Amino acid sequence: MEYSFNAQGHPNVTSLHRSTFEVTRDTEIGKTADCIVGVSADADLGTFPAQIIKAIQTEGNSIKVILETENAFDEIKGFGHPELTLDHPTDMVCRKSEFKCSRTLMIRANKAASDLKKELIADLKVGKLLKIIISV
Repeated sequence: MEYSFNAQGHPNVTSLHRSTFEVTRDTEIGKTADCIVGVSADADLGTFPAQIIKAIQTEGNSIKVILETENAFDEIKGFGHPELTLDHPTDMVCRKSEFKCSRTLMIRANKAASDLKKELIADLKVGKLLKIIISV
């Protein structure tokens, strides 16, 4: 099962965070927002189809997130969990840890912002379109 949506890069994308990466509906981010890789998302956790939400909330289901720009892409793998409420109105966070909150899209991810491909981050720093594909 697959769901995709778009976001934008931003000049303040630094991609330095070592345990998470985030995509947000917010249009602006500061220089200290080192986990955010995409802004102005045209979806949020509340707009995900019911079947994707149910699959993400099933313990042990593997989740794959593909981040794709004009010149690069990266693939991140993690897991869902029944305690993921998936109801934050703006933020979607993928975490290496098992921390769960309303913003968490997946846990035990194999990559964080600091692990993403440099070519992808270079595109995002100049505001390129970011396509996010979520497969469960």
